[in-house]
Order: sequence, then C-alpha cells, then structure tokens
Amino acid sequence: MPHARWDHAGPAVRAVKGIRTDTTPAARSEVVRRAVRVTTAACTGFYTCRYGLHEPVMAVYALFGAISLGILSPIPGSGRQRAAVVLKALPVGWLLAGLGTALAVRTWAAVAGMLTVGFVLAFAAVAGPRPAGAAPGLQLFYILPCFPPYAPEALGDRLAGLSVGVVLLAACERFLLPAAGATPYRRVLADAVALAGRAASGLAAPHPAVPSASADRLRTVGEQLRPSRLPPAERPTAPGRKDRALAQAGSAARRLLYQLEHMGHPPTASEQDVPSSVLLGRVAGVCDETAAALRSGVPPPDSSPETSMRAFQQQRIRQVTGPEARMLRPETLWRQAAVLAAAESARILEAAVRVGIDGRRTRPIPPRELFWYTDVPVPVLWWRRLQGNLTLRSVHFQNAVRTALALGTARLVAGALGLSHGFWVLLAVLTLVRTTAVQTWSSVRAALFGTLAGTVTAGGLLYAAGQHTDAYAALLAPAMLAAFTLGPLLGVAWTQGLFTLVVSAAFAQLAPVTWQLAQVRMVDVVTGSVIGLLCGLLAWPAGARREVQRVMGELLHSLGPVITGTVSFMVTGPPGAPPPSAVPALRFLRLAEAAHAQYLNEPRGPRRPRPDWQAVLATTSHTLVGSQRLPRYDRPGAAGAPDTAAWARSAARQLALAAGRLGDQCAGGRPPPQPPPLPAPPAATATRDPTLPVRIDLEHWLTTLATDLEHIAATVPRGTGREAPDASWE
Repeated sequence: MPHARWDHAGPAVRAVKGIRTDTTPAARSEVVRRAVRVTTAACTGFYTCRYGLHEPVMAVYALFGAISLGILSPIPGSGRQRAAVVLKALPVGWLLAGLGTALAVRTWAAVAGMLTVGFVLAFAAVAGPRPAGAAPGLQLFYILPCFPPYAPEALGDRLAGLSVGVVLLAACERFLLPAAGATPYRRVLADAVALAGRAASGLAAPHPAVPSASADRLRTVGEQLRPSRLPPAERPTAPGRKDRALAQAGSAARRLLYQLEHMGHPPTASEQDVPSSVLLGRVAGVCDETAAALRSGVPPPDSSPETSMRAFQQQRIRQVTGPEARMLRPETLWRQAAVLAAAESARILEAAVRVGIDGRRTRPIPPRELFWYTDVPVPVLWWRRLQGNLTLRSVHFQNAVRTALALGTARLVAGALGLSHGFWVLLAVLTLVRTTAVQTWSSVRAALFGTLAGTVTAGGLLYAAGQHTDAYAALLAPAMLAAFTLGPLLGVAWTQGLFTLVVSAAFAQLAPVTWQLAQVRMVDVVTGSVIGLLCGLLAWPAGARREVQRVMGELLHSLGPVITGTVSFMVTGPPGAPPPSAVPALRFLRLAEAAHAQYLNEPRGPRRPRPDWQAVLATTSHTLVGSQRLPRYDRPGAAGAPDTAAWARSAARQLALAAGRLGDQCAGGRPPPQPPPLPAPPAATATRDPTLPVRIDLEHWLTTLATDLEHIAATVPRGTGREAPDASWE
C-alpha cells in the first residue's frame, strides 16, 4: 500500500494523519467497493465456520484467506479478471499451506521454507503484474500454518478454511460491486494506429498539411501509449510472444505518431513529391488494416510495406539518374528520408501486431535483432526472462532477496523468542517493507503510531467486553469495513490501528483472551517493523532509483558502437558484409525496461520529479531501428562520398561521445567534457548524383539522433542522487 504524501506538520501528526492527496474520486469509490467485497467474503466465511460449523481453525483460515488475496494482494484488473486470478491462486495456496504445516515442526525448517517461499513468490513479479499482485497474499498462506503448534492433523481444516475464504472472495469480486474494467490495451493501440493512418493519409494528399489540432492529437495519443499511462492489468509485460509483440507494437506506434507529427510539409505544386505521396498512402493502408485486426482479433494479412519501400528507394534513384531525371531539392530528399523512416515504423508495427494477435511461432522477421522472439519456443522465452533477472543488477532479484531475508529473519526471531501470535511479526514485515529505506521508514513510523493507538483502543475494548463473544462478533464486520476503507484512503497509521481492532475482535471469538492480546500485537508489530527497517537499510536501500540510473547509463554507453559501426558500414562497408551487432544494446535494453517498470511504481514526493527515462528507451529503439534499416535498404559504401564520409564519421564519433557522457551522467559519475555541437552536414545542392538519397538518409538518422540525445541531456540526472528539474515525466 503506497505511503502518504506528508504535509509540513510534525512527525507524530504526519504519521497519525497520513492524509492521502493523490487519489481520484473513482479510486476512492473503488476502495469503498473493495472494502465491501472483502468484508463480505471474510465475515461470511468466518461466521459460517465459527458459529455454523463450530470449527475455529477453519474460521481463521477463511478469514485470512479472503483478507490475504483481497487486501494484501493488489491484483489489477476488472472484477472478472481478479476473480480468475484469485481462483488460479487457490491450488498454490493449498501447496503453501501444506508446506507451512509440515515445516512448522522445527524453527530452522520453517525459516528455511520461509526464505525459499519468500524469494520465489517475490521473484514471480518477473511474470507480470498479476503474479506480482497475488504474491503478498500467497506469502500469508505459508506464514499462517508455519508457527506452532505443529498440527499436521489440522491440515484438512486449514485447507477447507482457505478454500471457503478464497471461493467467497472470488464470488464477491465477480458479482458484488465488481471493479470496472479498463479499456483493453488492444483497443487503445487500435485507436492510436487508426489515428496514424488518418494522419498519413492526410499527408499523402496533393496539398496536405497537418493542422495544429491534429498535431496535438497525435502527441496526446502517443503519450497515452506510455506503459506508465496504462492500467497495470493492461500492460503487455508477460514473457510470451503475444505480450512481447504487443509491447513492441505500442513502441512502434508511438514512434510512428511522433514521426508523422514532425514530418515536414511537402514541396510546392511545381515540384510534387509523388513517391512520398504513394508511400504515405501505403502507410495509411497498413495502419487501417492493422487497426481493424486489433479490434477484431483476427491477424491481419501480410501487408508489409517492405515492397513499397524498396520501390520507393528505386524511384528516388531514378528521379536523379533515370531517363526522366530531374534535379530534386535537398529539402525534398530530406522529407523523403522522413517518409521512409515512418514507413519502417509502420512495417515493424504491422509485423508486431500479426505476432501479437496470432501468437504462434513464425519464420524470422527482419530485423532479427528486434524480432528475435518470434521463432523461439515459449518455455525458452520464460527461461530467458528468469535467467535475465537472476542477477544482482535486476531489481526483481533485489526485491526478492530483500523480502526473503526480512521474512526469514522475522520467522527466526519469532521462533527463537517464542513470541505469541508470531505470525503478526511476519505480517508486519510483509505490509511495511518498501523498495527504499526512506519509504520503509515512513511506513514504519506511521504504523507504530497507528498500532499504538489501536492497541490502547483494543485493550480497552477487551477489558470492557471481557468474555462476551457476541460483542466481538457484532464489532468484527464494521471494524473490518472501516479498516479496509479508511486505511487505503488515510494512510498506514489508520490501517494498522484499525486492523489491530479487527484481529482483536476475531481472536477474542476463538478463545478466551484478555486485554494483553492487544499488547502482544504491539510487541509483534514493533519487532516486525525493526526487522523490516534493518533489511531495508542493508539490502539495496535506494530501491530502483540507483539501479535505473546505472542500467540507463550502461544502455547509453552501448549505443556508441552501434552508431559508429553503422556509419562505418555505410561509408566503407563491402558488399555482403553483415550490419553491426546490436546484441549488447538489446541486453541492456531489456534490463533497463525492467528497472524502469519498478521505478515507475515507487512513490515520489512532490519535490522528487521523475526524469524522462522513457526518452532513453525511445532513443535506443530509434538507434537500433536505424542501424538495421539503413544497411538493409541502402547499398554499403554508397554514402562514401568524401565530404559525406568525413562528416558522417565525425558526427558518429561525437554522438558516441555524447551518449557515453550521458551514460556517465546517468550513473552518477563524473562525466567527461561536453563534446562540441554536431557539425552541420555538407551543403547539398540539387544534383543528379545517385548517392544523394543515401547520403540524405544517413544525415537524417544522425541528425535526429543528435536531437534525441540533446533532449535526454536536459532531463536525466546530473549527478549522484540528483534528478532533473523537469517534472513532465510521471
């Protein structure tokens, strides 16, 4: 549960108030509906098992079965999607409950099991937002039975109770005030692609022009395709071919919208650019077919504009060398280079959508470096996702290790000290540990104030009500509804305080208790808070912020060889030579995307704006696509005219230096001196030189890369721990 943004009151006041200011009316309404669903499921299961079946063990597991997957697990999606995830989690819950029951025989066995289970479930975040959301609740399925008494004979009641709570929760998620579903990702992508098609069609008209409103619309729709702007349930993040392809299609669509937005106006009527109009019309057709396929779910026909792009290149050459040759202005050739780049984005978009809808293995799609996954078996894709994150540099691995160490330590301390209701220690760790030490301290501080207030209130209640269980039965449902409603809205302090009332009212119905039960919970929460805080301080205390800076720096460093290698290939490459390898850059790109995804989920205060890391990822894609497109559609060595070759080599070296300098800057190191500005390309004049189109294409790619790097330089961190003043990125 994200911590609150604090005002300028004192620490105690801030911790108790914890007022959230970042929730919308729709989000607050969903909090209330979720509280009703979980309260209904938990109380129905608890009361039925406790008073209908007279099974206290079943009652406890029914209660926490609903709470674990309903409150502790932020499962994204609509009511139908959440219900499906909850039911799929039930068999895993049976396995974990059985394992916890078996390992409760010895403290060391329970600790070893907790380390293993804690790591595996936390590491499951690499599979996507739904497994990541269900993981905290599944942790509790192991935690509950792994404490004394060692009672393997009670396993049947435990599994039955879990089943009752989980099934009731799934039914409530599906039918009782179900959460509304977000717009499906494919529909969002289809709308964006259709808009790109209309823009391309308008630019292909005899006297086209994109009015400012259309340009604004292109920019707005492109922003909506950012992963951070999509609901978690709709983000294509799974390792399989479909999700990988749809994610790539979204990136290509954003790039295409950006290219169409900034495409130059056509030449005057006296020098019509017929080839560009024809190719833009083909791009519009591809976009229309692709958008229709996304809406219908039927893979589009193989309508790649690749043939049109080759014909476009040949026609450009004929325009300056053929029988009807005429001297084209460099401005016309420059626009043609932009049209060709947009067509390449449309080609990648169309191919990615075909794979994303169909999902089956296909023959290799060029460029192979970008479509490497299309002919790889799904188990291999999953293994590569896991293998790529089994490293100390992976934020998913860091989180899994941090969580496992904290839970294992908590289980060891609770078992060694013989703490009563020791699972509350682990529950405190599970709910309070954040991805950074600062966030963990903020949540712990608030939790301690809230638990103290709840302890005093619950102690007074237990003292006054004594052994009158009917009073506790009457209090449980309203206390639970208040805890699950006010906690998310008002902060961690309210959550812990009200939840103390909930557990006190629940356990008082199971066995005779005294006011000391509330005191026990206070001790357990303090113990869990200290353990969580220490683990947060010792294990990667900066969270994803430092990691994303480091991996983005390495990613920028990896672009230098790609840029210089592509230029060398274009100006001197022998026929048949392979283009430069992009494998290192692709590896860093995958790590950067994972780090960036977690970074977006870490709360930031109003004075901690997020840098535009998306610009680094977009520039990497631009670099890789250009490095593959130019060698494929232009002859090696064709740009080797002396003036162009000298300029291109100089520009490539400076761009590589600029990317390396930005890499050092991102990683927090001392960057080398600022390289001089990119020199202007050699002046081109209207001529019948057959290499002129190739030279213009290369100049266009290098110049647009320079613009991208300049934008990054203005937005990324400028030193260790510092972030850019630009708050436009969320």
